[in-house]
Amino acid sequence: MSKQFDVIVIGGGPGGYIAAIRAAQLGFTVACIDEWKNDKGGPALGGTCTNIGCIPSKALLQSSEHFHHANHHFAEHGITATGVTMDVGKMVARKNTVVKQNNDGIQYLLKKNKVTFFHGRGSFVKAADGGYVINVAGATEDSLMGKHIIVATGSNARALPGAPFDEERILSNDGALRLGAVPKKLGLIGSGVIGLEMGSVWKRLGSEVTILEGLPTFLGAVDEQVAKEAFKAFTKQGLKIELGVKVGEITAAKKGLSIAYTNAKGEAQTLDVDKLIVSIGRVPNTIGLNSEAVGLKLDERGAIVVDGDCKTNLPNVWAVGDVVRGPMLAHKAEEEGVAVAERIAGQHGHVNFNTIPWVIYTSPEIAWVGRTEQQLKTDGVAYKAGSFPFLANGRARALGDTTGFVKFLADATTDEILGVHIIGPMASELIAEAVVAMEFKASAEDIARICHAHPSLSEATKEAALAVDKRTLNF
Repeated sequence: MSKQFDVIVIGGGPGGYIAAIRAAQLGFTVACIDEWKNDKGGPALGGTCTNIGCIPSKALLQSSEHFHHANHHFAEHGITATGVTMDVGKMVARKNTVVKQNNDGIQYLLKKNKVTFFHGRGSFVKAADGGYVINVAGATEDSLMGKHIIVATGSNARALPGAPFDEERILSNDGALRLGAVPKKLGLIGSGVIGLEMGSVWKRLGSEVTILEGLPTFLGAVDEQVAKEAFKAFTKQGLKIELGVKVGEITAAKKGLSIAYTNAKGEAQTLDVDKLIVSIGRVPNTIGLNSEAVGLKLDERGAIVVDGDCKTNLPNVWAVGDVVRGPMLAHKAEEEGVAVAERIAGQHGHVNFNTIPWVIYTSPEIAWVGRTEQQLKTDGVAYKAGSFPFLANGRARALGDTTGFVKFLADATTDEILGVHIIGPMASELIAEAVVAMEFKASAEDIARICHAHPSLSEATKEAALAVDKRTLNF
């Protein structure tokens, strides 16, 4: 006989475990199914984000940044450090510890909130009176019956046609995070978030990094002014970035791989590398879900089709996160997970896609929320722009990191903030003020009139808001 639950969540990543916890808090009996395994075969909750995405990449970025500072910036602070070396094995071990701490923390939260956890792969069996039968294939088989089903199965790395991941030489984000030594020559196909972050890690540790990007523009989703500043900063750091390339055959070489491609001028080129990271996007993960057993509708990309409330074509079946439309961001999945749990409870769960922040954790960091200047021009929106450089910010000078700026875009008539774009130190933290402001329909003047601590990086946001109306306090 199937075990009965009010809500069954398939997937234990940011969207899934958050949805399960919130549903349990609202009084439902909840099961959460997740198949991720640690190196001992035990559960590893947290999905791509915790295991091979957000969390481990930030751990490696932090370690490599410390190494870079010790070798290149300590001296200007009067600190003498000679013979500084990096133990890559220890760096990776620390990363693994950070991941495990997060895995264990999520498992604790499920237990604390009385969510029943099943370790294995969840799949639809059939629709039944009052709900759906879900099979769990793990060390043992379990049959569950749920009134509501929330699918949060995430996404997988997209492979380059003709060059599948072997995680030894051709790497996805998974393999890139498990490198045990610094490759002498590292190639990256794709200049998106994963490519830039992983390229930054291994460049700091000594790799010769070349990024091949098929698009003619760099960071096309980013505000053009920010993208130009980022390209300049990354090039100065030694990242070689080629735009408008067409990748051809990838063949095995004596010590790695040989990549044939044509550059933006149409000239035939060859790049020899020890390792290749392919970062050309991600695809929704519906593998093994057995969606056809119940008629769950998928689109041409393989994503689960949902409406604005994350409802699928089936009654009481919901889907959130990377497996549905919208940006593939962990915090977007979390917001959808909470909203769905509240909708099941008859509440009015809400997700505002216009105020979801984006962050690239390179150095300098890049963060933004709302529309870019090029989007406003395309949409014919009358706007005002203001920006302020970190070069003129006292705290940035004291930190020794004055790269970049803050940029505000506001409606020309109402002064409502339409977008905020930051490149520079701690952009990932500074963007939160802009998100809050936009959620409350704040104007640029509202930010300009709020007291900001001095000296702080946040003063640059105040100055950028002032600059919208051609004013400045010039801290």
